Amino acid sequence: MNFFLFVLKFPCLFLLTTITSSLFIKASQINAETYESDRITDLPEQPSTPSISHFSGYITVNEDHGRALFYWFFEAQSQPSNKPLLLWLNGGPGCSSIGYGAAVEIGPLLVDKNGERLLFNPYSWNQEANLLFVESPVGVGFSYTNTTSDLTILEDHFVAEDTYNFLVNWLQKFPQYNSRDFFIAGESYAGHYIPQLAELIFDRNKDRNRYSFINLKGFIVSKFSLPKKEGKIMDIINFRFVFENVQDRLDYGNPETENYYDSKGLLQFAWSHAVISDEQYEKAKQVCDFKQSIWSNECNQAMNELYNDYSEIDIYNVYAPACRLNTTSSVTSHDYRFKKMRIFGGYDPCYSSYAEEYFNRVDVQSSLHTNTKTENNSNTSWKVCNASILRTYNFSVFSVLPIYTKLIKGGDLKIWIYSGDADGRIPVMGTRYCIEALELPLKSTWKPWYHNDQVGGRIVEYEGLTYVTIRGAGHLVPLNKPTEALSLIHSFLTGEHLPTTR
Repeated sequence: MNFFLFVLKFPCLFLLTTITSSLFIKASQINAETYESDRITDLPEQPSTPSISHFSGYITVNEDHGRALFYWFFEAQSQPSNKPLLLWLNGGPGCSSIGYGAAVEIGPLLVDKNGERLLFNPYSWNQEANLLFVESPVGVGFSYTNTTSDLTILEDHFVAEDTYNFLVNWLQKFPQYNSRDFFIAGESYAGHYIPQLAELIFDRNKDRNRYSFINLKGFIVSKFSLPKKEGKIMDIINFRFVFENVQDRLDYGNPETENYYDSKGLLQFAWSHAVISDEQYEKAKQVCDFKQSIWSNECNQAMNELYNDYSEIDIYNVYAPACRLNTTSSVTSHDYRFKKMRIFGGYDPCYSSYAEEYFNRVDVQSSLHTNTKTENNSNTSWKVCNASILRTYNFSVFSVLPIYTKLIKGGDLKIWIYSGDADGRIPVMGTRYCIEALELPLKSTWKPWYHNDQVGGRIVEYEGLTYVTIRGAGHLVPLNKPTEALSLIHSFLTGEHLPTTR
């Protein structure tokens, strides 16, 4: 039947089809116009080559309270329509995934020394996926709320709900990614954020009549998170060794199940890596019962001594140089000896100060479509980490281990955990204790994996979970070992095994 006869015979069907197609085209055009308004076209200091397609802006997560999360999105460098969507989260709680993940670790544009320019990252993860970064929770970076009381009730469930709403609304803005394979990655306290977000998606995907379907395929996180402790020791740890440090990082979480394993691992790592003496180690073992949610005064004192011994080195990478930008020695910020070092093949310990310089530039904020003026904050200064969130965050989830058990039993998600073996804050051994507590059947034994004809780390596979270490990396694996990290995410996303032979 030719087209003319078809129209004569089925005029109503033809009219309905035409109207439906027209509405679909209009809807697609509206969405395209919406996200095109977020396209970045004039980012200061961006290298002219290679071409990078990226977007940034706000997604409202709660209209009544005026909450909006800021995002930065990079299309894959090649064949973006065939690549998965990967959401990256940083932790803290209170630290920016723009300042860490995007600008110094896995994004295609890295902030150079003093925030003076951007460098193209040849090891960016957008070689493997379309990369989405979001500053979460509200109060972090450029994300904001117009309801001040929101900032006093931040906790894990609150964050998961907002991030879920962000995803639903972002996918409406970028509908071409609606059915795309979706993965989540991150580090530090994102070790809490990510499994809880995955659980929320997992549960709501079962009710498609009420909730939008998100095509979650798996997640990969750097470690479980260290616990929050009540008492004096956490005040000392949090503010003396973190927020007075130029890198402004903290990674702590639940006070029960992981507390025992993480604290035990932290103590053992400090001793086995010659940070503390035999006497300190034995004393801490005697006076500390890490199964208790509140440590004794003797335990607080012993752990305080441990952290004092870390004060001159970087606990997040015990073999890396420490940042000395604020030093009173003859080495000043102008002739600082590490400035000549860069991420590729070297390590610059003052990376976060450069990010703060760059993202506080007015021309940069304008190009990124940021809103630095809200009802409750007329002049926002962008920080890598928000110390007030750290102080007031409510740690509501005692353990994420039951979530892992639930999601693994679900059977459909790919779940990986990875660790740099030079991280003293959340050491490999603490994470291994946590994984062993899951009591998963073993699929393949602990063995080395190789990268460029060298041992890249170790890998062990369980039923439903894979654990990978990266040799010589600290807390921020992609910063310390960018090529190994790229191999890691390639293997995770594609299913190609990390090489276990040379």
